[in-house]
Amino acid sequence: MRTARSTTRKRTVTALLALLAALLVLVGLGALGPAAAQAPPPGAQAAGLHISDGRLVESNGNDFVMRGVNHAHTWYPNETQSLADVKALGSNTVRVVLSNGHRWSKNSAADVANVVDQCKANRLICVLEVHDTTGYGEEAAAATLDHAADYWIGLKEVLAGEEDYVIINIGNEPWGNTDPAGWTAPTIAAVQKLRNAGYEHTIMVDAPNWGQDWQGVMRANAQSVYDADPTGNLIFSIHMYSVYNTAEKVTDYLNAFVDAGLPLLIGEFGGPPDQYGDPDEDTMMAAAQQLKLGYLAWSWSGNTDPILDLAIDFDPGRLSSWGQRIFHGVNGIAQTSKEATIFGGGTGDTQAPTAPGTPTASAVTATSATLSWPSATDNVGVTGYDVVRVGGDSETTVASSATTTVTVTGLAAETRYTFAVYARDAAGNRSPRSATVSVTTDEDGGTPGVSCSVGYRVVHEWPGGFQGELSVRNTGTTALNGWTLGFSFADGQTVSNMWGGTATQEGAAVSVASAPWTASLPAGGSVTVGFTATKNSANSTPSNFRLNGTACATA
Repeated sequence: MRTARSTTRKRTVTALLALLAALLVLVGLGALGPAAAQAPPPGAQAAGLHISDGRLVESNGNDFVMRGVNHAHTWYPNETQSLADVKALGSNTVRVVLSNGHRWSKNSAADVANVVDQCKANRLICVLEVHDTTGYGEEAAAATLDHAADYWIGLKEVLAGEEDYVIINIGNEPWGNTDPAGWTAPTIAAVQKLRNAGYEHTIMVDAPNWGQDWQGVMRANAQSVYDADPTGNLIFSIHMYSVYNTAEKVTDYLNAFVDAGLPLLIGEFGGPPDQYGDPDEDTMMAAAQQLKLGYLAWSWSGNTDPILDLAIDFDPGRLSSWGQRIFHGVNGIAQTSKEATIFGGGTGDTQAPTAPGTPTASAVTATSATLSWPSATDNVGVTGYDVVRVGGDSETTVASSATTTVTVTGLAAETRYTFAVYARDAAGNRSPRSATVSVTTDEDGGTPGVSCSVGYRVVHEWPGGFQGELSVRNTGTTALNGWTLGFSFADGQTVSNMWGGTATQEGAAVSVASAPWTASLPAGGSVTVGFTATKNSANSTPSNFRLNGTACATA
């Protein structure tokens, strides 16, 4: 559950987390067998956004992958500028919080019509959801899905004809942790009630367990729910927070739906850790990109739990570290979002920008460098740039910018780097790569005022490999904006993949540069970096941790 008025995390308790892996394994033994997604009835005309072969597509058959955020409109009805702001940062979709009047002030038909008009004016697909259903069965104030369906029927005149632009999310997280098996029948009934009322829109349904489906009820019953929709235009929404704290849990759940040919997106997710755990947002975003699934981050602004605000005080110029991660990080919105073709005359913008000019470097320090480059051109308009680090035949995105300059942080001292730049437009077309520039960082004598501690643990281990985690804490008095952690393995371990940082390794020595979204490390603050690695028979804890050249204690 995530609301702007209350962000108390009721989804899970520690004991429930311990049961998750076993329960999902049991469900996965046959709950979602391979099945072809139901097609529309013979001769039926697809109306706007619809499901085809388990994928969300537009009326012209183009695949549409949602990339966007949630916006708490019902509690902040005057913050409609937010729609333009999230679009300017690259979103192609916004999920809008509404109320049917059961728990909060009802959003009128005129208000909903205005939201839809503003979404269209800003070239955004609009997912509309009733929030009053949150946690039904456990939250005494929650509305039923039937109440929510009645609200949508009351909006029929407003939403009819908007099938190209609007997806109806019947009710947010419509079941708590109490008897979640009760979710299935009311979900089917609500879907059929909307279809009987004449709705042809793609309908979205949220999972029980406060959206996280940790008991696998939606996963086990998704096919029967999907089959109950006579149009076949139904998409499932999983909300991923601290239950999904490992790569295995994330990928297992998403792949179960993909393998079954059932449409799915991550309708909400968070990255900042809470008292229940630390969500693995890096895997969520990477897996969504790999599987071509949508994701919608929670939430733009206005949370009483401010760590979940993507923008501070609704100001797009004041993105939080969470906001920087979502919009400008690897597999983030700026990198992966493509505008719906309905806004581009049917076929959409397919012309890529020209390559940016050759970048130049300035203000080089031991851990950072500022890059600038001549702008690219585009037939519609360049919306941003991605900076990549080039190494041999590979490249890694290290920063994104809406302008022609960016400061790359988290570099290692006395190290040579090669960078290049891509341009992109609103439709997601990417330019050819620019020419490269090489930079050698300065010598590092350690950062005054910095002291640190590092916690290291093996999360999961298997023959020949393991998953590890590094918790880096700044115990000093100086805030860091960009950091590098060095350490050495003792038994021939080799890092193969990392999230939350970028690893380079020479022999036993590993250097971890902060990612753009983990670069800020205030005094007393900490960040967590995860990785997978290969190993031999021994797998001892590494030694000699150093943060920006300063020796760290072990925690």
